Amino acid sequence: MAHPAPGSPEELIAFEVQKARLPGLFHQVVRDPRTPNTVVVVPSLSMDQAELAKISGVHHYEERMLYMLMLLRRPQTQLVFVTSQPLNPSVVDYYLHLLAGVPTSHARRRLTLISCLDASPTPLSQKILDRPLLQRRILEAIPDRLQAHLSVFNSTPLERTLSVRLKLPLYACDPALMDLGSKSGCRETFAEAGILHPDGFERLNTAAEIVDALDTLKGRYPEMRRAVVKLNEGFSGEGNALFYFTGCPETGDRRTWIRENLPNLRFEAPMETWPSFEAKYRIMGGIVECFVEGEVKESPSCQARVNAIGEAMTISTHDQVLGGPSGQVFLGCTFPARDDYRKEIQESGYRVAQVLAAKGVVGRFATDFVSVGQPDGSWKHFAIEVNLRKGGTTHPFLTLKFLTDGIYDHDTALFTTQQGHTKYYYASDTLHSALYQGLTPDDLIDIAVYNGLHFHGASERGVVFHLMGALSEFGKLGVLCIGDNPQQARFLYKKTESILDSVSKEIHGRR
Repeated sequence: MAHPAPGSPEELIAFEVQKARLPGLFHQVVRDPRTPNTVVVVPSLSMDQAELAKISGVHHYEERMLYMLMLLRRPQTQLVFVTSQPLNPSVVDYYLHLLAGVPTSHARRRLTLISCLDASPTPLSQKILDRPLLQRRILEAIPDRLQAHLSVFNSTPLERTLSVRLKLPLYACDPALMDLGSKSGCRETFAEAGILHPDGFERLNTAAEIVDALDTLKGRYPEMRRAVVKLNEGFSGEGNALFYFTGCPETGDRRTWIRENLPNLRFEAPMETWPSFEAKYRIMGGIVECFVEGEVKESPSCQARVNAIGEAMTISTHDQVLGGPSGQVFLGCTFPARDDYRKEIQESGYRVAQVLAAKGVVGRFATDFVSVGQPDGSWKHFAIEVNLRKGGTTHPFLTLKFLTDGIYDHDTALFTTQQGHTKYYYASDTLHSALYQGLTPDDLIDIAVYNGLHFHGASERGVVFHLMGALSEFGKLGVLCIGDNPQQARFLYKKTESILDSVSKEIHGRR
């Protein structure tokens, strides 16, 4: 049977037909979590491949969605998890053993793992589309296609085509709305939501437009020391660059000076250059905006969701842990955001969610802020961007939720387990050391168990690892440290790092 061409009117109609099934599926599972259903997980990072290549071990980031295996706690839920390369069996066992109240053998019977056996940088969704027989294997693993849906990391035309080919509704933002998640689209959304964001310009494409924007901002704010130039589709801050006005003439031909100094942008990505950045800027466009200055700054975010029936809701707040040359690269997060502003962040995030819901957005997303402490003790929050997809704060929070069956209380902006315990965590995707190279997931699990780092179901405290596939080659892994207070969560992170460093040095010392 011939499929409609990608992006054709016929495909768009077929996609809408599948999308219309989501509300019914949503109602069934909400009414009874024991309803038989199948979730097909395709953790494709369908983004600019040159931008993704800047991230160490990025092809292992598909593993960040392994928290979805915890859906197998529902006794009649089937899970089909598709990856580019086969998952290490020990990694899969690790997640299945985290399931409380469900025998591992029972969960494993309801889990189907499918691999493309393809290590190329091509997005996973494209790999599946290129393999008709693999598509057939996915469909054969679904007991009832009318009770199944597709879950992805981010949604692009590739995922739309995959939804149509598999005849499965996509529980994610319609790719037709993906521009709302671009850096330019974010600024327009903030304006519509009526929330504070840095002064600047969007919908730019050329170096000349960048120069004009920088010149205009410098004219508005003569004291401004630097501005930020962003690619529309940058990932984890790696598409950002800073322009410094040091030496800029206060009078005379300021525009010429800016144009001559534009190639001196300071890039967050270590290997970026002006020629490659300018070429990407022409293609994908971008923004220029004031860099938010302040002696006391934090970088909170608000996670939100629009469910399948169009209801907008906030689901968590975090403080981001940032790094890179100017502190714009996402390294990890703490939950929840600070006591003195988390409810303010939640309110602003909800206003963004309402705007996006009104435009038809469905799924999870996060709004990032830069918050500046004021002399009177208050905070001024500048909205920076919306990540219209699952992100670095998605898997830690959902892991906590699935592990404890707890709830997020909107009145307090805190998370409470079924036992009534408030939980906090420190999470990172970038626990990294050259000393860790050569350690396998089995080695990591042995170290964790021996040193008591693993998550304890009884106390609902401990460490959960992810990105374990990146450990041996890149010396990099992710950790989620869950505690009864922020100090305990940070202590667990430092303890984990210290133990891994100590054991790794000992191993290297024996060589």
